[in-house]
Parts: sequence; structure tokens; C-alpha cells
Amino acid sequence: MLTRRQMLLGAAGGWLTRRSMAQAPAETLESLPGKAQLIRRAGRPPNYETPLAGLVPAFTANRDFFVRYHLAVIPELDPRTWSLEIGGASARRPYRISLTQLRRDFEPAELTAVNQCSGNRRGLFAPRVPGVQWGNGAMGNARWRGARLRDVLHRADLAPEALEVWCDGADGPVIPTTPDFVKSLPLERALDESTLIAYEMNGAPLPHLNGAPARLVVPGWTGTYWMKHLTQLRVEPTACESFWMKSAYRVPAGAFKGSRFASQDNPDTVPITDILVNSLITSHVDGARVRADAGESLAGKAWDNGAGIDVVEYSVDGRRSWRAAQLGRDLGRFGWREFAVSLRDVPRGAVEVAVRARSRDGSQQPEKLTVNPAGYHDNRVQSVRLEIA
Repeated sequence: MLTRRQMLLGAAGGWLTRRSMAQAPAETLESLPGKAQLIRRAGRPPNYETPLAGLVPAFTANRDFFVRYHLAVIPELDPRTWSLEIGGASARRPYRISLTQLRRDFEPAELTAVNQCSGNRRGLFAPRVPGVQWGNGAMGNARWRGARLRDVLHRADLAPEALEVWCDGADGPVIPTTPDFVKSLPLERALDESTLIAYEMNGAPLPHLNGAPARLVVPGWTGTYWMKHLTQLRVEPTACESFWMKSAYRVPAGAFKGSRFASQDNPDTVPITDILVNSLITSHVDGARVRADAGESLAGKAWDNGAGIDVVEYSVDGRRSWRAAQLGRDLGRFGWREFAVSLRDVPRGAVEVAVRARSRDGSQQPEKLTVNPAGYHDNRVQSVRLEIA
């Protein structure tokens, strides 16, 4: 049985009103190999989210980082024998590379980026939608180090007609009829300087459950494209027809702003791409009692697709007026930005503090949810109720 504190510190509790908390997904804490206690959302395949306390540091610790899989067969790959195949109809010089060669032969690049599951906060949708019922914690912020994907692809001598890069990993289905998890990237996104084949996370080798020995890092795009346990890259002149591109991870056409993936668009739906601007209070949970003279601050994180956070604002009068919060250090345009509000500046008594973020491209968190069948992109303005003495 979880204590009340454990329940409140879970990923679904940080910014919810009392009414919303009653509707949040139930939480069970479990430990996985190499991980601290995470919130279990599904056991097979493993889907575990980070509790709110794990999202407090500027960088999410590897042991606290969320775990997301679609397929249940997850082999532990030996880094000494692992290799990556680069080929496809538009690769004129296909080749295979080991982890040692990936580290030795390509200039390393490092960046900070938020990895966020496309369905983060799906469990807070009303009415409920099918899928893993995530709270807030299907995300994390880390330093990623690896080779630029474009450098690896250019060595294969790409043909002019190249359109997409199809990506596959080592995880597989239990039942042969289950579609393999194959994703693709438009060529221009694959060749972007920020897209990496990462082999380190926060200065250490990738954890097994976060994609070891190497995974894709596609900053600014949702985690569905961050292929784990990478084994194959195919450069093709045609659009990928896998289930995970043509049927899954799609949103209604025109419903959200985001980067185009033109070769995968159809009149009704388009692939989910960009992370939407969002924020999360990590310092206090709903119903917390605090003293104004204790020097506490209400703090949290804001993030977006890489445009960069311009301002985080807070309201204490029912969202009628807003004031700027103090921003923390800039960790890079793809990392989250910490913010803080001195509780000395907040009225005494029972108060609801709402927080919203705005990106440098003008995007701002909305007041209302854009309902969609897959339960993506919940970036509504959220709040926490405090009792300030």
C-alpha cells in the first residue's frame, strides 16, 4: 500500500486540482533492473514513468528515467558484438559499423534534450482514451552524447532520390503477427545536425532499458522517433509503410502546429512530430501547506520543440492576470528550462497558482485540451492549490 506522500509525489499529482486528482491513473511503484522505483503503467512490455520527485533535478538521473516499450522481447545486446547496418535502396555504399567504430570514426556531439513520450499525460484525458495511461512522468531531460546521424548516413553515399530513413531496433514481438516497431524520419530531419546516434546518457553508457548500446536521439520531436537498441538504418526513396507510421502515432490533420512530415501525410491524419510547449510544477503538490516566511519557492520545468522558452508566467487570481516567473539557466534549446516563483509574492491563505509557458516562436500553453483519439499533446495550463500561512 502506498503512503499518501508516495501518491502525491507520483507523476500524476504535481499540478492537479483535487477534482483532477480523483481522476488520475492509480499508481504502483516498482523497481526494475538498473532503475529506482518507478510508477508501473504496464508490465509487459514494460512501461514505467518517473515519479514527480525524479523530475526535480535539472537532469533526470538514468536510474529515474522513464521506460517505454511497444514490444515485449527486449534482448540485452553485448556492446562488444553489437553492430549497426546502414543500407537501403538509396544508400549507394552500404556498410556495417561496430560500437567501437562509431565512437572512434565519427566526431562526437553532445546536447541536452527532453525525451517525452507522445502519450505523456494520456491518463489525464476526460473522457478516457485507450493506450498506456501515463501521468506526467513519461519524460525526462538528459545529456546525450553520440555521433551525428548525418555523418553516419553520408558515409553510405546517399542517392539524390533518397526520401526517408527507416529505423529498426533489436526489440521484437512475442507473437510473429505483431508488427515490428519500425519508424522512419524524413531525410531532412535525419540530416539535421541535432539528430544523434547516442551511446551515452548523462555521461554514462546508455542503460539497457533506455536503448543500449545505441539509440536515436531526435531532439524536439516526441519519443516515438527515438529508436532504442538501434540495429538498422535504411535510406529509401519511398515512404515507410509500417503499422507504426501509417496507422499509429497520428493526429487529426490541422489539429496541432508542428513540423511537416509530408511523405507520411494524408487528408485525414498526419504523423505526430514536435513536442508542444508545456510546463510542470515539481516543487509542490496539490494541497500542500507552506509558510510564506520560510523562503520557499514554487518551482518547475518548461520545455518545447527547440524554439526555446521565452517566458514562464504565473497567476494567483483565477488566471485573470499573469506575472513573469524567474527563469533558471539555459541548458540548450532542446532541454527544459527551470523556473521559480517566490512564495513571498503569493497571497496568504488558500490560493491556486497556475503556470504557463510561452516559446520564442509565440506558441503558448492553451487553457483547453485538444481532444484526439490517440490521447496526444496534453499541454494545458495547469495549477496547484496551496495553503500559505
